Amino acid sequence: MKFEQKGPLSGVRVLDLSRILAGPFCTMNLGDMGAEIIKIEQPGKGDDTRSWGPPFAGSEAAYFLGINRNKKSVTLNLKSDHGIEILKKLLKESDVLIENFKFGTLDKFGITDEWRKKEAPQLIHCQITGYGGKGPRGERPGYDFLLQAESGLMSITGEENGDPIKVGVALVDVCTGMNATIAILGALNSRNTSGEGQRVETSLYATSISMLVNVAANHLVSGKPARRFGNGHPNIVPYRTFEAIDGSIAIAVGNDVQFEKFSVCLDKKEWSTDNRFIKNADRVINRDAIDKEIQNVIETKTVKEWLEQLLKSNIPASAVNSVESALSDEQTIANDMVVEIEHSQAGKLKMLGVPYRFSNTPAQIKKAPPLLGEDNNEILESLGYDAEKIKELRSKEII
Repeated sequence: MKFEQKGPLSGVRVLDLSRILAGPFCTMNLGDMGAEIIKIEQPGKGDDTRSWGPPFAGSEAAYFLGINRNKKSVTLNLKSDHGIEILKKLLKESDVLIENFKFGTLDKFGITDEWRKKEAPQLIHCQITGYGGKGPRGERPGYDFLLQAESGLMSITGEENGDPIKVGVALVDVCTGMNATIAILGALNSRNTSGEGQRVETSLYATSISMLVNVAANHLVSGKPARRFGNGHPNIVPYRTFEAIDGSIAIAVGNDVQFEKFSVCLDKKEWSTDNRFIKNADRVINRDAIDKEIQNVIETKTVKEWLEQLLKSNIPASAVNSVESALSDEQTIANDMVVEIEHSQAGKLKMLGVPYRFSNTPAQIKKAPPLLGEDNNEILESLGYDAEKIKELRSKEII
């Protein structure tokens, strides 16, 4: 397949010293948009997620494959002076550095803010941390699971009278990666005006707190504790799952006009004139009563029967799909959200597609996730190292 058009970040070089999920998810997005991503990995080991399996595709862990496409892999021993020398050369020729080291690690390498301003003034340094550097836990490392617990996200997830539950994916890591992407794009735009790079930072802690959005607003305004509503919504009713004869169905009635249509659709027009249910605010107060009445009706038919009936009345509703069902859904396929690419070890590899579109500068998958050190020669040759020198670096375990 030929890729004639350039992506919106074509010409931007990103040096990726991050690992695990948040940073690699960020750089995958930048790579999808056309940036050149050089992933720096530890010789002989690489990103931890290379070993996070099963499942494996050939010798490659599915976890790693899922977040490292459109990247080049360079192995570099950062415990050696020569490794640091090569890193600094790369930084001088890069637009963005992203890393999630412990605080002070880059300073130990001699890569301080002062060094950046003098030697690589164009460089945007994106730092992903656990807790943001300030406060009593500022320098503590961050883990998605712990941040879901600490931020309160787990306390509002799960059944109303059940235990706190984490989200099924590492959502704090994913959203931190998104915040890092946003911050980098903002800094790149700022550089277009100022001509100077800068340091930007995001943290798992700040991200997890920001993810509370409307729940935090509810508490900050009312002073009342936030609580779990199972699959319900704290501010909208009915907006949850109900059990049909053969499975669960999600119903989202977002306003009072919709509720009146919903009442007619369920042959319960009297709900729309019941003082307990007329306005959304009334339904929120009386959620247990209306939810029980709705459940009594929904349990009389199958999911398919209800979907046909509800959607015909323009009531937002969906089956509760499994991951397998969602990935094979015709809507997923129509939007190219599952694609197939060739991988040198894994063969034909299915992976998620790119979730955004550009009309003139398309985001696209040009390169399969790299093997460890796959691009050593290309990148080192671009820095002026000849074949003999590269062989020497390899023999000394610098790369």
